[in-house]
Amino acid sequence: MKQALFSLFTLLLSMGCTSVPSKVTPVTPFDINQFTGTWYEIARLDHSFESGLSNVTATYELRDDGGINVINRGYSQDNVQWQEALGKAYFVTEPNIGHLKVSFWGPFYSSYVVFGLGENYDYAFVSGYNEDYLWLLSRKPNVDAALLEEFKQIAKEKGFNTDELIVVQHDPISNETSN
Repeated sequence: MKQALFSLFTLLLSMGCTSVPSKVTPVTPFDINQFTGTWYEIARLDHSFESGLSNVTATYELRDDGGINVINRGYSQDNVQWQEALGKAYFVTEPNIGHLKVSFWGPFYSSYVVFGLGENYDYAFVSGYNEDYLWLLSRKPNVDAALLEEFKQIAKEKGFNTDELIVVQHDPISNETSN
């Protein structure tokens, strides 16, 4: 019984981890006002919560309490429907540092670390609390090959397994399936 409780406690702690991968440094200065809006997911390390999704976007909106509303949306071809996850995020330390904690379920938070940004906030390199979570986001549904290669190289140098990256498909989907 004690072992089961300890395992559950360890699992809950790991789910709420707000640390930063050892070779990753959050962007400073970071401007949340420039970061808000809609981003297209260009590439990711896949996880069960996104597996099989295409046309993935993340929309960030300021909250009255100083946090950020997070709306993640993607299309499941298998289910022929859109899937959406609503969350909230808050800065871990200072609002000028690109290190946030995000929650999609109750009091459990996990790191969201912006470690690269385009000069005009036109792309972002994002990680989670360890090297298992990685995303390339863009303001447009496609990026040029040079940016994707730069992302892969930087991510690899920081310890991410870029061989496992999925390039996310973005294509028109009829309005009939988006309702």
